Amino acid sequence: MKHHFRPDFSSYHVIDYNMQTGDVLRKATWQGAADCSAWSRGQGWGLYGYVMMYRFSKDKRYLDHARKVAGFILNHPNLPKDKIPYWDFDAPLIPLAKRDASAGAITASALLELGQYTVGKEKATYIENAKDIILALSGEKYKAKSGENGGFLLKHSTGALPLNSEIDVPLIYADYYFLEALKRYKDWYL
Repeated sequence: MKHHFRPDFSSYHVIDYNMQTGDVLRKATWQGAADCSAWSRGQGWGLYGYVMMYRFSKDKRYLDHARKVAGFILNHPNLPKDKIPYWDFDAPLIPLAKRDASAGAITASALLELGQYTVGKEKATYIENAKDIILALSGEKYKAKSGENGGFLLKHSTGALPLNSEIDVPLIYADYYFLEALKRYKDWYL
């Protein structure tokens, strides 16, 4: 929490530490648009990680941090209407930038988990946003037809655009977190 996150609760992708002193040598974002940008899948994984840390530790600091990361994601002015993020929240060429279905799937699953530890309007906000993401991912734009897309469920994920790797492709973790989100929604909220 101290080194990976900025004051707005967006995160860096990589922190290099001095192995002897523990001092931060560099804060970077290898798969995002820039070191100062918010790579969308990294934001989703940050949210997911802190919710899960709370789940297993019950340390309220992790829950509070997860809420702040969720706020960053859900209130970001560059979050599209369908809530499937661009590959980076600060990507060049928005609204023409590539989307990342994997970031959406991870975020949906994390929001549903976060809903388990909140109440009232806050809980409803997390669940409704997760539902919106699930519905978007289940639609024609992102969900592949049976027998297409190499057997993957979701289309339009972005691995590492700056490295020219896995651009607008299916990714296994998109499918994994999509299925997890569907199961969580079915088990907890239907």
